[in-house]
Amino acid sequence: MPRSRPQPLHLHPAHPAAVTPVRVDPAGCTGPTPKQARGPAWRSTAAGLYVPTSVDPDLPVQRIVEAAAVLPAYGGVTGWAALHWLGARWFDGLSSDGRTRRRVALAIGPGNLRPDRLRKPTKERLAPGDLTVSDGLPMTTVLRSVCFEARHAGDERRAVVALDMACHADLVSLAEVRAYAEEWLASWTGVPQLRTALDLADENAWSPQEVLTRLQWTLDAGLARPLTNRPVFDLEGNHLATPDLIDPGRGIVGEYDGADHLDARRRHRDLGREERLRAAGLELVVQVAGDRRDPAAYFWRLRSACMRAARRPASERRYTLELPADWVPTHTVEQRRLLRRVRAA
Repeated sequence: MPRSRPQPLHLHPAHPAAVTPVRVDPAGCTGPTPKQARGPAWRSTAAGLYVPTSVDPDLPVQRIVEAAAVLPAYGGVTGWAALHWLGARWFDGLSSDGRTRRRVALAIGPGNLRPDRLRKPTKERLAPGDLTVSDGLPMTTVLRSVCFEARHAGDERRAVVALDMACHADLVSLAEVRAYAEEWLASWTGVPQLRTALDLADENAWSPQEVLTRLQWTLDAGLARPLTNRPVFDLEGNHLATPDLIDPGRGIVGEYDGADHLDARRRHRDLGREERLRAAGLELVVQVAGDRRDPAAYFWRLRSACMRAARRPASERRYTLELPADWVPTHTVEQRRLLRRVRAA
């Protein structure tokens, strides 16, 4: 039978920033003394558990460890927190606006655990095969964690972002997620959203903003589904750029320029890339953060780019997506996994 007694965490050196909460120790050897626990040098993370106040409580890995410290013996971290622990950089535990810290989801099956500002227990069915341990942290398997994140995302677009960013980290492929969902999650909460997201997802997106821009093209503007981060070459085989989005048939390219593109050197490179793409006969439309608040302005630029591309003679299109013989394709999870295996051999 599952036990409810919290189990100690033994963390791997791969996460040196994470400090495991400890219990009071009258001798002061394995934890603070009762007097120290009441003082300014320690803070409580849960009933009877403490970490030094010097430990940053906002670090995602620290939040994960503190939340997991109260897990019952039969349970594990899931959702964004499990994916972050496994190295998926875009799962930072922040809300979509980047301002609010999300709670850590804990899969506890039949266990009992009170939710609080840090923890969000979920009592969905939990098979033993869905539990694992990574670097000392009890968690649900990567497929269970990805599906949880997509099923419980705020909307379909956020579910697509979750799938795309898990693929970006090569943690899962879309085929693996689809097979898992069909076999194990037939009637679970959020599965219709997961299925819709799978149809819209892509294995080669590089950031959440790229994903949202792609969905604007297809869901809002009614354009054909663009290719993501595909290298573009001139007709002599020279690499011109690898744009966020490209519709090679229509002849338009889409980019999302975040704050990092304001750096002088980055902007210098961007301008050169834009000129190369336009010289090859591609129409470029750039989206910036302000376009999220005023999408009408972006759609006007997008429509204008489409109209210009339609008027451009085919003879002026001097680009190709055909890869040179020495170029290794990496636009699917399986291609990237294979490349790592080859390099490791």
